[in-house]
Formats: sequence, C-alpha cells, structure tokens
Amino acid sequence: MSIPIKGISVILYERVSTGVDDFNRPTYTEIPVQIDNVVVGTPSTTDAVNDLDLTGKKISYILAIPKDDTHQWEDSMVEFYDEKWHTVGFAKEYMPGFMGDSFPWNKLISVERYPNDSD
Repeated sequence: MSIPIKGISVILYERVSTGVDDFNRPTYTEIPVQIDNVVVGTPSTTDAVNDLDLTGKKISYILAIPKDDTHQWEDSMVEFYDEKWHTVGFAKEYMPGFMGDSFPWNKLISVERYPNDSD
C-alpha cells in the first residue's frame, strides 16, 4: 500500500528589478507568489554538515519543487510554517523522466532560517 504524498503551499518572494540606485546598482522589490504542492523535508545529517562546511550556512529544510514550476528559487526568501526562510545554493533539477510521471516533483532546494527582528 502506498501512502500518497501531498505538499503544502509556500510563499516565494520573487525579486523583480525596479531600476538602479545612485551607485548604478540594480534595485529590486519582492513580490509574494503562492506555490502549491511543495514538499518540505529535513536534510540528512551528511547533507547538513556538507552544506555547513561548504557554505557556512545551516540548512533547516529541503524543499521539493513541482515539475511544472518555473519560478526563480535561488537567493530567494520563502515563507512557510509561519516563518521566513532563505534559499541556499542552486536548485538541483533531475532529468526529465528520471523521477517517473507519477512523481510530481523534480527540483530540490535547501533553505536556512531567515533571522527575524527578535533574533
């Protein structure tokens, strides 16, 4: 008997270019976009230690992104479980067909806890 997996809805804050500042650097605004059916999982101990060693960032969760999603996830803020998180690294995308047609996710990205004002 297989147990169906269902993801949750998360808010991805997409960065949209709004121009340049006085030093000619690009400026952005963040637009919240709801993404449905995102699976939130915990990283393995090995993944967490490797990411800490490579990036200096403590990975809290791994997000599985639906196959049909075309949003930019790298260097973005994500909100779920009533907290904000920041993506770490690049999304790892599997080859088309590798995960099978019945598996609706093909990208993984790590997130770290985003500090709030009270931290």
